[in-house]
Amino acid sequence: MALPLHPPTEPMLATAVDAVPEPDAVEGGYDYEPKWDGFRGIVFADGADVEIGSRGSKSLTRYFPELVDVFAAQLGEGCVVDGEIVVRTGRPGAERLDWDSLSQRIHPAASRVAKLAEETPASFVAFDLLAADGRSLLDEPFAQRRARLETLFADVAPPLHLSRTTRDAALARRWFTEFEGAGLDGVVAKPRAAAYQPGKRVMRKVKHHRTADVVPVGYRVHKSGTGVGSLLVGLYDADGTLRGVGGASAFSTARRLELLHELEPLVERDAAGEPVRGEGERSRFSAAKDVGFVRLRPERVLEVRYDQLEGGRFRHAVQFERWRPDRDPASCRYDQLESPRPTTSTTRSAEPDRDYSADLRARLGCTRGGSPGIFGYSGG
Repeated sequence: MALPLHPPTEPMLATAVDAVPEPDAVEGGYDYEPKWDGFRGIVFADGADVEIGSRGSKSLTRYFPELVDVFAAQLGEGCVVDGEIVVRTGRPGAERLDWDSLSQRIHPAASRVAKLAEETPASFVAFDLLAADGRSLLDEPFAQRRARLETLFADVAPPLHLSRTTRDAALARRWFTEFEGAGLDGVVAKPRAAAYQPGKRVMRKVKHHRTADVVPVGYRVHKSGTGVGSLLVGLYDADGTLRGVGGASAFSTARRLELLHELEPLVERDAAGEPVRGEGERSRFSAAKDVGFVRLRPERVLEVRYDQLEGGRFRHAVQFERWRPDRDPASCRYDQLESPRPTTSTTRSAEPDRDYSADLRARLGCTRGGSPGIFGYSGG
């Protein structure tokens, strides 16, 4: 059976908001779901032929062989499923999502990939259906796609799961608070009447803090002369230009040295093999300051925590949260942010302005015939 959609297909995205929206804030109302802290994955399954796509067109197929086998066995032919790849750790009944273990799964060595598939196997949580029985569902409203997804996943077994959903905004607000201890990242609100629009920010998301995916473009050596003192980061604008938006700093001594090692493969070098240096903008506050930095090739993505965007830049220094090996640098755009877009030109090397509960964690696991937990309607 031929698939009506093929990779790369961009996932539908969400815009960050400050609070869970009311159901009547959009025509047709909202469905609310937990926001999973994992790798976004669009699964193209046609019998034994399986491909796992992600944001930025990066293929995740080779990194999760245990999931590929399950998709081939359980999903059948002609379907495309949107969901999240996660890793669960902890004793049965008190599990949580483990980002560190998940991020280690992206490894270039096939032997390491196989080893980690055994040691830290992944799960897949489905939350949308883009195609079924060889027919595209992109134009159908989410309420209908969700109903079809529930039918498709009625008899699946772990590690496949169906995400919980509710139309009760009050319950969604409880999830936002209570499930944080299990490693979930917030709540997503999906318009029930909306078609699936790849690459468009149709949904709304409420997170426990503001984060952004950015591209490292340079670093400054710490004033001690050892390690990374600050990391300069950028975002792509609507024209595809990478613009500096600020920097991350305040690293511990050990972390400064770790970052120096992690960033080494990205350092731009001249014909003689020496690091290429750039110079950031000067202001009346930095006239006598060394604003030079080591240039980095824009080939990795990191997630940062920020408080406010102003004039196209982060108002204060951001906090380094984690590397995002599942993301493509080109996907790091201004439109992911809830603050206004930049209206004036900035250079990519611009300097920043200034430097739970246990019982609910237990519900993370699914039990046949009992409480479905956050994972919802899986047959686990």
